[in-house]
Amino acid sequence: MRVLRRIAGFDAAGMVSLVLWAARRRHGVPPGALAASYSKAQTATMVLFLVMMAVELVVVEVVLRAFDVAEWIRVPILFLDAYGLLVGFAVVAACVTRPHVVTGRELRIRYGAFFDLRIPRELIASVRTVRAYNESGMVAVRDGRLSVVVASQVNVVVELSEPVTAVRPLGAEERVTTVRFFADEPATLVAALRPAEERAA
Repeated sequence: MRVLRRIAGFDAAGMVSLVLWAARRRHGVPPGALAASYSKAQTATMVLFLVMMAVELVVVEVVLRAFDVAEWIRVPILFLDAYGLLVGFAVVAACVTRPHVVTGRELRIRYGAFFDLRIPRELIASVRTVRAYNESGMVAVRDGRLSVVVASQVNVVVELSEPVTAVRPLGAEERVTTVRFFADEPATLVAALRPAEERAA
């Protein structure tokens, strides 16, 4: 039941994200905060894939009509294909409108509507950029190390002074002390997280 509730929540958040995307607004970015996008590495590929799905939807409908397939068969197929297309665009919209966020109090790491982790800044022991291109999965935890992957990449590593609880997309909770994730402009995000005296040095 918990899994079904979370999936329903993803759908609802995705629909809200479509509205925000159309309005060119972002979710959860307070005034003065740094919004760090992570979607550029995947958006073009995902949109191309969705366009191909839309073409396929039209082609399937034309073929089914050409073979005079009954409406009670065609309509459910058309509905499922259209809904899948809508969900795909909602995923893209959620990633665009829900960036990582850096404020004076916390680092918020997100992946669309699927993942959201808030880390108090006082728990950040160190932060640095890395380059890793062969990551697997989307949200993975191993030996206390969390990876939030975009297009098989991570490029920021945050080490924590004590564990925080990360909630995986389907609800499982994990205690983590290292967080690896991707940002389109990692140097800007890392600079924003470093103490002012360190940035001035």
